[in-house]
Amino acid sequence: MTAPFQVYGSPGYGSTIVEAALELLNLPYVSIDANPEGSDEERARLAAVSPMKQVPVLVTPDGQVMTESAAILIWLGDRFPEAGLAPGPEAPERAEYLRWMVFIPAAIYAMYWARDVPSRLVGEDEAAQARLLDRTAQRIKDCWSVMESQVEPAPWILGERMSLVDIYVAVVSRWTPRRVWFEQACPKLNAVVERIDALPQLVGFWPRRFPFTPGWKG
Repeated sequence: MTAPFQVYGSPGYGSTIVEAALELLNLPYVSIDANPEGSDEERARLAAVSPMKQVPVLVTPDGQVMTESAAILIWLGDRFPEAGLAPGPEAPERAEYLRWMVFIPAAIYAMYWARDVPSRLVGEDEAAQARLLDRTAQRIKDCWSVMESQVEPAPWILGERMSLVDIYVAVVSRWTPRRVWFEQACPKLNAVVERIDALPQLVGFWPRRFPFTPGWKG
């Protein structure tokens, strides 16, 4: 029997993106609690597989360890092409697929490392921390707005077929500045993520890993 994938992470963190992808790919996996800000036990568990002590981490059935959410998604899409969640190397959508797969972590996701613990960059100065939070929030908004201006979903970001880019946006758009702003500022992208939220394949997944609790939109 093939061993399951292992995903190190925590509910609502970037590991949720990878877990959602595995759900859509119908691949067996186990979630291993490893919150970077969690207990000593969780942080030690994470440090054993991630030199950066960040999530997500994917351990493949043959024991390979992968970090970086975009790299994991791209690998999964290419490894299991029969699922149709990633355009192949010769597909006309491939360039746009790779563009957004890199844009999201480089321009948006990266901001949360600073936002989660502002003292990492500015020390204990509360005024400096407030400025950092304000400026990174604005940077995230600006980047989402750029993506909104560059896509024409039909009905998915890359066209007629859903891809892992749609999953990526659906999860990350739930973080700051959250969905109330996202709905107003990025209506095209918001229509896509609402389709992802409602996918029958994920109806049992969201309550376990990123529940739609009251006020979740912000």
